[in-house]
Amino acid sequence: MDISLMELVKVVILGIVEGLTEWLPVSSTGHMILVDEFIRLDVSTAFMDMFLVVIQLGAILAVVVLNLEKLNPFLKSKSEEERRATFDLWGKVIIACLPAAVIGLAFNKYMEEHFMNAPVVAAMLILYGVLFIVVERFNKRRTPRVESLAKLDYRTAFIIGMFQVLSLVPGTSRSGATILGGIIFGASRYVATEFTFFLAIPVMFGASFLKLVKFGWNYTGTELVILAVGMVTAFIVSILSIRFLLRYIKRNDFTAFGWYRIALGIVVLAYLFIVGDPTKE
Repeated sequence: MDISLMELVKVVILGIVEGLTEWLPVSSTGHMILVDEFIRLDVSTAFMDMFLVVIQLGAILAVVVLNLEKLNPFLKSKSEEERRATFDLWGKVIIACLPAAVIGLAFNKYMEEHFMNAPVVAAMLILYGVLFIVVERFNKRRTPRVESLAKLDYRTAFIIGMFQVLSLVPGTSRSGATILGGIIFGASRYVATEFTFFLAIPVMFGASFLKLVKFGWNYTGTELVILAVGMVTAFIVSILSIRFLLRYIKRNDFTAFGWYRIALGIVVLAYLFIVGDPTKE
């Protein structure tokens, strides 16, 4: 195994970016494109493609650890009613995952080949930034009809899952799309955000598994270290990121994230104009 300190620093930075942007509705893809342009790991293209997806396992484990009591129906401390409520929550998550599972498997390769480029990412950053601002202004005049996960019905869960399909377009932000869908269809910001976190568990585990299978199971010592450091960093930063977002939305809306997305989209467009598209080979 031969990995330099500088390479480890790069991996840590990528883990920090993943841990922050996976949960905030700002598009992890948009940030990764910018970061990858300046911080390139000394690895194969195939490994990097796999790494940028599998690093999400660290982020997902943060959701599981922070919500173990809510997500585990087999805790001895839970009553029969609480167990049923937990199974009901998982039922809603599974129903919401169906659109992405079906459509994602069918079109994911096509979307990556035709839309995984910086101009599309920049356009989606700006478009969904505007949508967040518009939806939040409209939402100020409404009272949410769903203020707890228990009150979230299966129909609304499925609709939120349909919004997750929109994230097949790079730059959209999976969490951003599902949070918007939840708010538009009557969920409070907190419920929409919390359900988005849980919805990510099967989706991202599935995506990571597929990438691991596609890459194969033969890793060098250096590659194993890179994966481990990246996932651990993403896990730690995700813990902080999730706690921050849940505290933030108790007192604030998502307007600031909308403006941030617009600003980042403009930065990406300016970078494209000055330097060119880093996603073109």
